[in-house]
Amino acid sequence: MADVFIYDAVRTPRGRGKAGKGGLSNIHPQELLAQTLNHMAERKKLDKSLVDDLAVGCVTQVKEQGACIARVALIAAQWPEDVTGFTINRFCGSGLEAVNSIASKIGAGFIDAGIGGGVESMSRVAMGSDGAMLDGLNEKLRERLYLVPQGISADLIATREGFTREDVDKFALESQQKAARAIEGKRFDNALFAVKANDGSVALTRDEHPRADTTLEGLGGLQPAFAQMGAMPMGPNGETLDQLALKIYPDTKQINHVHTGGNSSGIVDGAATVLMGSEEWGKKAGLKPRARIRAMATAGAEPVIMLTAPAPASAKALKRAGMQVKDIDLWEINEAFATVPLQTARALGIDHDKINVNGGAIALGHPLGATGAILLGTALDEMERANKSTALITLCIGGGMGIATIIERV
Repeated sequence: MADVFIYDAVRTPRGRGKAGKGGLSNIHPQELLAQTLNHMAERKKLDKSLVDDLAVGCVTQVKEQGACIARVALIAAQWPEDVTGFTINRFCGSGLEAVNSIASKIGAGFIDAGIGGGVESMSRVAMGSDGAMLDGLNEKLRERLYLVPQGISADLIATREGFTREDVDKFALESQQKAARAIEGKRFDNALFAVKANDGSVALTRDEHPRADTTLEGLGGLQPAFAQMGAMPMGPNGETLDQLALKIYPDTKQINHVHTGGNSSGIVDGAATVLMGSEEWGKKAGLKPRARIRAMATAGAEPVIMLTAPAPASAKALKRAGMQVKDIDLWEINEAFATVPLQTARALGIDHDKINVNGGAIALGHPLGATGAILLGTALDEMERANKSTALITLCIGGGMGIATIIERV
């Protein structure tokens, strides 16, 4: 595979994912992505006709986010008609999968340049709007294996790993504190741009989800978010969701529900794009590369516990790059739930100080289809700010998958 270079990465602020209340909730997701594309083109003085393809991650592809939002957003942005687009759903890994898909095309020589990214307007197209559960209500599958909601999986991981409520709350507090420090230090400003409303006024300039005043006491007062769900009788013989999950893990007697709204990822709106190309293309476009992609990988894991695959995906990417854990300066491990980065760090032996140094989705939010691309841009900016060389971005994914990408400054 030929070298693939990253020329830029931009994102919207992350707005609260509540209909009519968040700063981005009145903006159609096509327009949100269109603005992100145009901001990148404007700031790089990019000849749009030099871009071959656009890949966009989007998880809930119905209603306003249906009909191949990648292509329609290009039309909305008034890009050249011969720039194509396609939309990807690899659940929470969709944004990074979109980046990796474009990188793969460039590295294989099929295209010279492209953009990978993602968009999710969770205020306008809520999770579950597609009407599907993870198993698609497949009764034949359920006879063999019952795939439980992710929150129960996260609590199952915490139980089996011995992570206590205090452990996950402490991690959540650190995420808020790191994000507050990053915002105060303007660490996100390079990638961020002001999103405009339909009338041309400024709709949002900053991330809305962080709570700098978060305390450990406040987090401790929140009720477990998935205990009631876990007690719901859903099995063919009246088994609860907790009991169905524990059928796969009979050595675990009971699930300790430790995750709350305070130590899980926030529901937000957002979009992001990453511009990539070959070295020759960059010279033709008059652009200087900021980083190159060293390796990419996906991995599968047991689908009921579901969220443990970032570790094997990261290990696979490291092996492909000829690297070890100690060779990575910065780790972006998506904070879908606090237990995910905790488990990944333990499994791989990662230095805690290298993980999510500017906070993560607990503080900043998780716009499902966009998060992977956002994390890559965050890592890119932080490598430059802190004079670091390497970063690994990884996310857990529904159904027991993980994705990882390693980037290196040039």
